[in-house]
Amino acid sequence: MTSIPASLSHRRIPRSDGRAWQMEIYGTLGSTSDTCKARLDAGKGVDGLAILALSQTAGRGSRGRQWADPGGNLALSVMLVGQGTEVPVGLWPFIAGLAMHDAMADYLPANHALQLKWPNDLLLAGRKMAGILIEAGTCATGARWQVIGMGANLRHAPAIAGRELACLADATPDVPGAPDMACAVLRHLDRWLGCYVSYGFGAVRAAWLERGHPVGTAVNVTAGNRQFSGTFAGLADDGTLLLQTPHGLCHVVTGEVMVARTG
Repeated sequence: MTSIPASLSHRRIPRSDGRAWQMEIYGTLGSTSDTCKARLDAGKGVDGLAILALSQTAGRGSRGRQWADPGGNLALSVMLVGQGTEVPVGLWPFIAGLAMHDAMADYLPANHALQLKWPNDLLLAGRKMAGILIEAGTCATGARWQVIGMGANLRHAPAIAGRELACLADATPDVPGAPDMACAVLRHLDRWLGCYVSYGFGAVRAAWLERGHPVGTAVNVTAGNRQFSGTFAGLADDGTLLLQTPHGLCHVVTGEVMVARTG
């Protein structure tokens, strides 16, 4: 098992149900999500534990992409164990996406150009600024676990060939440090988790649609080795993407969405 360095500090972020997120802050980690999973493998899983790295050398994004952070950005993962896993894995991108969106929006002017993109990205002025990676499994004890990985470009965006990326600093000089942004994300995560528990996915879906690419947006979808084009028609009850094509309405369970360029 990979050894885990000592944390630099710890923060407790109260939750609305009387519990708290327990956030450990580290200088450098390979991956915050891998650190959570190492804890789980060692039988030391803690529901509500959050791991923040001030720099990350081997972060992972969707479809195996690397998400390295030399410092100044957000690399945060949250561990949920046992009863904390009541949210279906497929719905977490929407809850976490809302938390990320609203936390970032708190630091932007009212006319900000933040937009959620199905299923797990956050765009700023059409360029990716943040992403979410959900992982799940079962402990040796039989308890279920989920790890919610959240990464965001705060002070700088990496240069990756063929990809247009943004950072929060592109739109505001008011860029918080990673610990303060992590606390904001966790507070909003608690709020949207509470919304789901109280009102169900319908309320979460409605809020996501208010912040996402509008219904009627032309999109291209890549699912495995298949490609589809059509217009975004909303979200189904289970969070799958509804794509209106010339051949009818398609339900897209997994895939990569690209908003079609106009003009």
